[in-house]
Amino acid sequence: MSDSTPSVAHKGEAKLSRALKQRHVTMISLGGIIGAGLFVGSSAVITTIGPAAVLSYALAGLVVLLVMRMLGEMAIAIPGIGAFTEYNRVGLGDWAGFTSGWLYWYFWVIVVAVEVVVGAGMLHRWIPVPEWIIGIVLLSTMTVVNLLSVRSYGEFEYWFASLKVAAIIVFIVVAASYALGITSPAPTFGNIVEHGGFMPFGFQAVIAGVPMVIFAICGAEIATIAAAESDEPARGVASMTRSVIVRVLTFYVGSILLIVCVVPWDTLKAGHSPFVAAMDLMNIPYAGDMMNAVVLIAVLSCLNSGLYVASRVLFSLGQRGEAPTGMIKLSANRVPQRAILFSSVIGFVAVLSSIVSSEGVFLWLVNASGAIMLFIYLLIAAAQLRIRSRFEREAPQALSLRMWLFPWLTYAVIAAISAMLIAMALRPEFQTQFVASVVLLAVVLAIYKLRKTASSGSAAHLDQILRARRAN
Repeated sequence: MSDSTPSVAHKGEAKLSRALKQRHVTMISLGGIIGAGLFVGSSAVITTIGPAAVLSYALAGLVVLLVMRMLGEMAIAIPGIGAFTEYNRVGLGDWAGFTSGWLYWYFWVIVVAVEVVVGAGMLHRWIPVPEWIIGIVLLSTMTVVNLLSVRSYGEFEYWFASLKVAAIIVFIVVAASYALGITSPAPTFGNIVEHGGFMPFGFQAVIAGVPMVIFAICGAEIATIAAAESDEPARGVASMTRSVIVRVLTFYVGSILLIVCVVPWDTLKAGHSPFVAAMDLMNIPYAGDMMNAVVLIAVLSCLNSGLYVASRVLFSLGQRGEAPTGMIKLSANRVPQRAILFSSVIGFVAVLSSIVSSEGVFLWLVNASGAIMLFIYLLIAAAQLRIRSRFEREAPQALSLRMWLFPWLTYAVIAAISAMLIAMALRPEFQTQFVASVVLLAVVLAIYKLRKTASSGSAAHLDQILRARRAN
């Protein structure tokens, strides 16, 4: 199979660098999964669901695994397409590529803003200067890293992810020893069923918690974008999609299980790291300082990746005439410098809104990203359903990596995501996020409708891709 198979007609000749190595892509996918949502955000999930939060993480991990498998199948069948949101264009039409591309860009720009706010707040404890100044320094630093070269981004993310993985592994080993009674007076597994039982709020709470968890787990798809700038794109995507379940089970399900084994779940506080609570209970010295350092690394990692992903999606949209053509201009190191700078500036504007109107504009911006990943995953599943069906009939030799139990598992993912969206619409705690996300979706669709004539010539048609694949 050739990674140079023609897949889409790009506007312009700009081509990104292929300076990333397989080790970069592997660690980027790991780093995308492990973020501050695990180290701190998991406390809100546990206090809302109880020990059965383990099941919510497992169910959310299963949905993400299946979506990643779909992306892997499409990435190998249609190589060289750019941002993964373009598979939606191939399968469903220009409207899906335009919509998912801009929604995904918005999602990561808001992630950048949120991570800047969180990181500045953490560093403010140690550095006695205004938080907005710290935020500018953080955002500027990661912008420079991304502007240098894709290799510099890959190296930074490689080491950020390595430190996060090392921290998780050390925690799992230490907590498992304590829970088993090796380093504690007696095994502590009873905490799972004591203090109100394993499901103190019932199975409904487990299902309702899945949307909360899926936002923390999403990010593995970053590797499909990074793989396009690696020396072995097909191998990178295949490796990532095959191993993502092991990572989710180990890092999320495993660590959450050990936390509820070590610490009585009803003693945890939302917004406070359950990892720190567990380490304090196990008498680990300097637990708070160590975890703050790890969370800061996670914040910098997400900030770094957020700028990278936002710029590449903007570059991809620019190639199709759906973003300003200046966004496809590359530097001497073949990075989309204007797309990086534009994404950074918009992220900075969002950060300013947190200073001026933290409970107004900024809160709405964050809430509007609440259901975006579910919309995008739903489009991915629908696109894969159509693309796979056509490839099986006309170019089955291109399907070297296949979605399991097709089409039934794809239908199951569509049903599961639809159920999550309905749950968000019906549950009071998620309604604000759902409504804001729907408003944003409607705005993007309206913009597409208004400019439809101008962009209609940039479509990547499935027919032309299949002709190219059959020729190979």
